Amino acid sequence: MILHGGIALSNSMRRSLSTSSPRAFQTPRRMRFANQVAIVTGAGRGLGHAIAVRLASEGARVAVVSRTEQNAEQTAEEINSKYFGLAKAYAVDVAQGEAVKKLNEQILTDFSRVDILVNNAGLTRDGLVMRMSEADWDTVLATNLKGAFHFIQAVLRPMLRQRSGRIVNIASVAGLMGNAGQANYAASKAGLIGLTKSIAREVASRSITCNAVAPGFITPDMTSVLPQELKETVVKQIPLGSFGEPTDIASAVAFLASAEAKYITGQTLTVDGGMVM
Repeated sequence: MILHGGIALSNSMRRSLSTSSPRAFQTPRRMRFANQVAIVTGAGRGLGHAIAVRLASEGARVAVVSRTEQNAEQTAEEINSKYFGLAKAYAVDVAQGEAVKKLNEQILTDFSRVDILVNNAGLTRDGLVMRMSEADWDTVLATNLKGAFHFIQAVLRPMLRQRSGRIVNIASVAGLMGNAGQANYAASKAGLIGLTKSIAREVASRSITCNAVAPGFITPDMTSVLPQELKETVVKQIPLGSFGEPTDIASAVAFLASAEAKYITGQTLTVDGGMVM
């Protein structure tokens, strides 16, 4: 027997320690969301995909919602390949209220409850206001803001009956500071922050929280279209000196959705490397 860190180890145990990969000894992630059901919209790619995978990795059963069935299926299949049977795919246009209502009824049938809602679905139709069409304005507001309203309205009744729930809306630093060429997008995200505060006040007495996460520049979706010169200029404006990653947003969402955040509501958490201070 040989002592290892104050613990007596046999020769076979010592050989196992020396030959096993470090990965085998990593501390497993806590199952903070075991027996909970999460709905994540816009989960077919980007931030929504990262959020859905993160919640599933901590035990949540996830309703993967995307505009297209193909994208929803891809994320659900990835989750189920790692965490068997935790995800189910759904397709809907979040701007269509009746369709969202029917979808949530189906989710309740499939999962029996809803504990977490993450409103991530969003799109852009950029352009200067003087050239922006009314259709582009309406499309962005309908998806980014009205879509969140549709899903919140659909899940509130079951959450109120449970006397528990977590709602996390994905806003943007554009909603806090504005952005030239994105008046429609910035307005939708600023509106989402206002919606977050109002919902938080309406449901706090039932132990339901509602918060927002405001990402800054996150790779790759938000930065891939930028010219290299512009990327370098933007990075210089970020105190931490780099772009964020989807996992940074997923971690923030997981915290706000967890029991550790039970006394936080109506807040906007900026995850932006210090851009907005």
